[in-house]
Amino acid sequence: MRTRTRIALIGGIVVVILIVLIARNRATMNEASHGDGIVTAISVSVVPAEMKPVSRQIAVVGTIAASNDVVVLSEAQGRVLKLDFEVGQYKSAGSVLVEVDSELKGATFKAAQVTYEKAKKDLDRYEALYAEHSISDSQIEQARWTYESAEAQYIVARRQLNDTKITTPISGIVTARYVNVGTMVMSAPQATQIANIVDISRVKAKVSVAEKDVLSLRVGDPAEAASDLYPHTSFPGTVYTISSKGDEGHTYAVEVLLNNPRQQLKAGMFVDVTFSPKSAGSALIIPRQAILGSLQDAKLYVVKEGTAKLRAVTTDGQFGTDVEITDGVKEGELVVVDGQDNLSDNIPVVIRK
Repeated sequence: MRTRTRIALIGGIVVVILIVLIARNRATMNEASHGDGIVTAISVSVVPAEMKPVSRQIAVVGTIAASNDVVVLSEAQGRVLKLDFEVGQYKSAGSVLVEVDSELKGATFKAAQVTYEKAKKDLDRYEALYAEHSISDSQIEQARWTYESAEAQYIVARRQLNDTKITTPISGIVTARYVNVGTMVMSAPQATQIANIVDISRVKAKVSVAEKDVLSLRVGDPAEAASDLYPHTSFPGTVYTISSKGDEGHTYAVEVLLNNPRQQLKAGMFVDVTFSPKSAGSALIIPRQAILGSLQDAKLYVVKEGTAKLRAVTTDGQFGTDVEITDGVKEGELVVVDGQDNLSDNIPVVIRK
């Protein structure tokens, strides 16, 4: 019985000793010798939180559209006699696409031309006679009216004849052809579609930008587009238009004008567009290495009067190796950037010089 009591007593003493040793070890962990005494402190590196100008980047996905997309309509009525274009061809502005039967229009033009030339000569003779006071005011007025009427008819007939040769108003690539030789085409108000021409020497990237970001954009701001189809190529551009009206999702339509000299970007393609506003203001910035964990649940240590204080902070984006802080740290406070792995809240620290 005494043996059992002695063993239990010894066991209890051992447990107490272990508890005391563990508590002492925790209290004196990371002790460093300094002179004749012991100083409990951890060496850390710190930097001050500073207000710095930032260049925010806004990344969105957009769709490519041609800078100019035109459906060519017929301005003449008649049968198509000749086609001079095919889908996929490049046509310069003013190139003839279709020729419509012009026999009647040509005859009307010749008659109007003859009448106009006669009226012009008659007016010249009447002007000379009127200067000599050989004819009355009513006669010269009648001659002038006849000339102006003939001139108007001549202009109309000439335009109608020219309209039998249907041309493209822009330079671009033919993406659709709607007529063939022999097709009857109509003029306004039910004009027949002839072709679709798109100009992709420059293109527009159409994107939707959130309301919190659109206020930082200005027309003329730089932007850059990239496509998965061209992994090592970027397409520089500028903000072309910004809508003043948002949609139901509180996003705003923005168009970015992109140079496309090699016509690699085609209408309808998806692209990643990155905006770099010229003026984004200033923000409270600290190095990313000061943050413990993720930016969504960010914490860091601030040194105050030789003691490390654990803080929960709110971040608002990362700029390279820096992070913007919107809450939890004030300008000028010293944040730990090295040595924080060994820290706990309210532990003494020594700042490395």
